[in-house]
Amino acid sequence: MQARMTNPAMIVPDALQALIALSKATNKAGVPALTLNLVHLRASQINGCSVCVHMHARDMKKAGDTDERLATVAAWRDAPYFTDAERAALALTEALTRLSDRADQVPDELWREVTRHYDAEALGALILSISHVNLWNRLNIATRQVAGTDWG
Repeated sequence: MQARMTNPAMIVPDALQALIALSKATNKAGVPALTLNLVHLRASQINGCSVCVHMHARDMKKAGDTDERLATVAAWRDAPYFTDAERAALALTEALTRLSDRADQVPDELWREVTRHYDAEALGALILSISHVNLWNRLNIATRQVAGTDWG
């Protein structure tokens, strides 16, 4: 498999730096790193982005996350390995990633559940982070980036 082109974030001047800055901002806004990795992995699974699925699963494993959690992220509703806060974040991830799947994309019930676990800054970071991984998924899928490729 070969990429169609270099990832646009790597070739458009200042794009990568902007994306890195967004990542740094969201990483320090009060959402646990494990939760951010979970939502990144789940959005990437939904979108079918092999680059991001591979990267986030690898990062979760390096951070000490368990095989049970990694193996059941796609079935998080039925798995006992996730906290209530993580479940709320995963539900929000699915809602924001699958915007066209329902008329009320983020129902009030979901919003209330998420706000039980995250304050305004953390929730803002969570929304930005979910949106950010969806952007990366779209960049990678459009250009057929190859899983396991080292961009460093």
